[in-house]
Amino acid sequence: MAYKFPLAAVLRLRESIETREERTLLSMQMEIGKVSRTIEELTAAIAGAREAQEGAMRQPAPAGHLHSVLWECQAAAHRKGVLQKQLDALHKKRDEQMQVYRDAHRDREMLSDLHSRNKEAHAVEETRAQQKQLDDLFGARHRRS
Repeated sequence: MAYKFPLAAVLRLRESIETREERTLLSMQMEIGKVSRTIEELTAAIAGAREAQEGAMRQPAPAGHLHSVLWECQAAAHRKGVLQKQLDALHKKRDEQMQVYRDAHRDREMLSDLHSRNKEAHAVEETRAQQKQLDDLFGARHRRS
């Protein structure tokens, strides 16, 4: 008789929940990477703007140009600060999501282990039943002879 796990539907549900939480976690990781790259780009832009500002200060330049270079630097620094706060929030959400994923993984693993143990127990019982059937058949043939 084929093995039928009574909690198969629950196991499938737990597997789908674990997969969903893992995808959410990976999505958050990608978002963190994207924001981190943007911060790195802004850091490079700020450094470039500061170099341009220093170069403009060494030579005679219109005040409007100096003002625009300074404004670029300040705008990039402000944007970097906003992104840094966003990155911190994303890290916090990622840590929370990591815990949700761990819980989902643990729940699924618990049912998978139960499934494996029950399947092994069923296989042992099936083997014993087959052996008993063979023993009974052998005994019946032996008595007839």
